[in-house]
Amino acid sequence: MLENKNRKAPIEKSEGPLALAWKRFFKHKLARISLSILIVFVLLAVFSPWICQFLGVSYDDPSAAKFLGSSKKHIFGTDHIGRDVFARLLFGARVSLSVGLISALMAAFIGTVIGALAGYFGGFLDSILMRFTDAMMALPTLPLMILFAAVDLKNVLPFLPTTLLEGNQASILKLVIIVVFFSWMTVARLVRGSTLSLREREFVLAAQAIGVRQIDIIFRHIIPNCVAPIIVASTLSVGGIILYESVLSFLGLGIQPPMPSWGNMLTGAQDYLRSSPLLAVYPGLFILITVVAFNFIGDGLRDAFDPKFVFSKKK
Repeated sequence: MLENKNRKAPIEKSEGPLALAWKRFFKHKLARISLSILIVFVLLAVFSPWICQFLGVSYDDPSAAKFLGSSKKHIFGTDHIGRDVFARLLFGARVSLSVGLISALMAAFIGTVIGALAGYFGGFLDSILMRFTDAMMALPTLPLMILFAAVDLKNVLPFLPTTLLEGNQASILKLVIIVVFFSWMTVARLVRGSTLSLREREFVLAAQAIGVRQIDIIFRHIIPNCVAPIIVASTLSVGGIILYESVLSFLGLGIQPPMPSWGNMLTGAQDYLRSSPLLAVYPGLFILITVVAFNFIGDGLRDAFDPKFVFSKKK
């Protein structure tokens, strides 16, 4: 009996916050399904050259007959000039997903830095940065995007290599710059709110007391503790960014043919809505699925990083 009393019970390892958030995320059924769909889309986009080579098709080869139906070689048929629709969708996914993800990451970085500086230092700097953020949020986004899309990058960024300012590279670079310029504000406000709370916490006060530089406190202590809202806001913004890319490409101001994107595929299909409506249905459906999937993933991440929300849901 004494041996049993003196024997210590095994200590259970407590799971970290990221492991718990991952478990909560996978309890969100729609987020889990959406993540699976996006993984499939990303894999199709990454391996699109090999898939097209296996099928014997190309996104810019007009040698096939026009408006062919679905077949083993042309899975989704051909378009109005004989190009394979499935190949164009795959390469369009590379463009649309790349623009969406890269723009979201860059916007998150800019918004994080601005929000952390404003929240930590406060005072005059906070007023200036937040009033600028409010002014940016009040601007009519789409009309200004259309206006900026007409600007020639060679006149604005003459220091960049010529290869980046010509052809498809110029279209993608311009699109990323425009989208990032109008997409960082939500992250900035969220990070500022978190920073206002974190700067009064004991670990930040302790770092200040032992003489840690302010820039180190911001980037080593405050920003890592703002990861949750940054991830959620960035994920939710990807869907909107893909929609912006699609709209600008649809208007002829984004990705330029022959490089396919889902937006300019819709532009090419609008004259054939009656005779061949599937040419518009396929890219439209891919845009819809991708945007909805990113939104559901954002919802799942929001629930995963919010234990109170999960607890109240269980109740």
